Amino acid sequence: MAPSKATKKKTAKNQKGFEETLWDSANKLRGSVESSEYKHVVLSLIFLKFASDKFESRRQELINEGKQDYVEMVDFYTAKNVFYLAEESRWSYITQHAKQDDIALKIDTALHTLEKNNKSLKGALPDNYYSRLGMQAKDLASLIDTINNIDTVSDKETDVVGRVYEYFLGKFASAEGKGGGEFYTPKCVVNLIAEMIEPYKGKIYDPCCGSGGMFVQSIKFVESHNGNSKDISIYGQENTATTYKLAKMNLAIRSISGNLGDVPGNTFFKDQHPDLKADFIMANPPFNQKEWRSADELVDDARWAGYDTPPTGNANYAWILHMISKLSENGTAGFVLANGSMSTATKGEGQIRKQIIDNDLVDCMIALPGQLFYTTQIPVCLWFLSRDKQAQSAVSKARGYRNRHGETLFIDARNIGSMIDRTHKELSAEDIEHIGNTYHSWRGEQEAGGDATNYEDKAGYCKSAILDDIKANDYVLTPGRYVGAAPLEDDGIPFETKMTELSQTLYGQMKESEKLDAVIRRNLEVLGYGE
Repeated sequence: MAPSKATKKKTAKNQKGFEETLWDSANKLRGSVESSEYKHVVLSLIFLKFASDKFESRRQELINEGKQDYVEMVDFYTAKNVFYLAEESRWSYITQHAKQDDIALKIDTALHTLEKNNKSLKGALPDNYYSRLGMQAKDLASLIDTINNIDTVSDKETDVVGRVYEYFLGKFASAEGKGGGEFYTPKCVVNLIAEMIEPYKGKIYDPCCGSGGMFVQSIKFVESHNGNSKDISIYGQENTATTYKLAKMNLAIRSISGNLGDVPGNTFFKDQHPDLKADFIMANPPFNQKEWRSADELVDDARWAGYDTPPTGNANYAWILHMISKLSENGTAGFVLANGSMSTATKGEGQIRKQIIDNDLVDCMIALPGQLFYTTQIPVCLWFLSRDKQAQSAVSKARGYRNRHGETLFIDARNIGSMIDRTHKELSAEDIEHIGNTYHSWRGEQEAGGDATNYEDKAGYCKSAILDDIKANDYVLTPGRYVGAAPLEDDGIPFETKMTELSQTLYGQMKESEKLDAVIRRNLEVLGYGE
C-alpha cells in the first residue's frame, strides 16, 4: 500500500528534523576551523561514511549469497556501482580509532586509499587535508560521533545522504555569506532553470559548476518527469580546487557520472571541453567578475567570433559568449546574472548585447525577486538563450515548439516568492510551476493533438515582444520596460467617498503640522533664537 499524504508529510518533517539536528551538532565544533574550511571537513567525512555504508551493505549481500571468497574482490563491488574500501578506509576502522591522537592522519589515509582504489574518484577527495588543518583530536572525535548517526542506506527509496549533503551546502552558504556563492546556487533558482529548459535528453554543461547543484537538480528533474537519467551526459568545470572536489563528491554520492575535467581550471584560460557542443547549459557565473583577463589576453579568442571582444573590467559578457559558443545547433542555455547585464552599455557591452539580440538568440528574460541568494542582495535575472526558435528544425518540431523567430518573452517575477526568514526569500514549487507554464505556453508546447496554446500577455507580469520593440528600447532587456504596470484592482469604493476621506485626513495632518510648528517656535524662543 502506498503511503498516505499525511505519512509522507510526517516522514519529511522527521527527516528535516534529523538534518537540522545533525547540523546543530556538527556546527558546535566549527570554532576550531575557519568557516570557509569547515564544510570540507564535515562533507568529506559524510562522504566517507556513505561510501563505507554502501560497501558494508554490498559485502553483507555477498556473504548472504555464500560468496565469502569474493568479499575482498573489487569487481564484485564496482559491478553494483559501489566503491570498494580497503580496511583502513572503512568507517568502522575510523570509529574504532576516533579517540586516538593520530585520528587526522587515519582519516587522510582512509580518503587517500579510497580514491586510489576507485578510478572514478580521481581528484575528488581531500589530500592530506585533516593533518594540515591541525584540528584537535577531541573535536574530530566528536564530529565522527555526530556523523556516525547517519544511516545512509537503511531507506532504499530515500536519498538520505544526498539530502543531508544538499542541506549542509545550503547552510554553509548561508553561514559564509558572500563566500558561499562560490559553491552554491539556491535550489529554487536551479529548479526554475531546469523547469524552463527541460533537460530530458542530451548533453548538459555548466562552465562554473560550483558544488554541482545544477547537475543534481537536472537528474532530479528527469527522474521526477519519468525520464531516464541515462539519456543525459554531464560536463562541467570548476576553477577552485576545494569546490571542484565538493562537486565530484556531490555527484558520486548520487552515483552520477560526469566529466568535470581532469583537474580544476579557469574556464576562460583552460577550457577542458574545447570541442563540446551542449544541448543544455545551466550556470550561475560569478557576478560582475572584475579584471578576469589582462588587456592583451584572449583578444581574438574563437569564442568571441562574430562578436566584439568582452571588456576586461567585467566578465559577464565573456561568460555569455562562452556559453553561446558551446551551444549545439538546437541548444538552450539558462543562466543567472546580475541585473546590470540587461542594460549596461559600458565598454562595448551594449554592442555585444545588440549583436546577440540581432542574432535572435534571446528566448526569454526573467527579473527575479531580491533576497534569493545568500551571497548578495543585488537584484539578479535569468537569461534564456536558444538556437531552436525556428520551428522548422527537427528538434523544435519534435518538442512541439512554434516558430518564435524574432520574438522574446519577458517575465517580471520580482513580486513572486515568499520570505523564509528575515533576510532570505524563496520561490515555492507553485511559483516555479507558474513561471515555467508561462514560458512553455508561450513556446507553443501542447499536448499531442492539442490546439493552439493559451498564452496571453499579462500587464505587469509577462509580454511577448518582437525585435522592433527591443530596438525601440535601445536593446535593453529589462522586463519592466516591456510588461508595463499591472492594472489596479477596483476596491468598490466610490471616488467621491475616497476623496472625502483623503481630504479629511490631509486637513487633519495639516492642523497637526501647525501645532508642531508652534511648539518648535516656542522652544527656539526659549533658547534665544526667536525671530
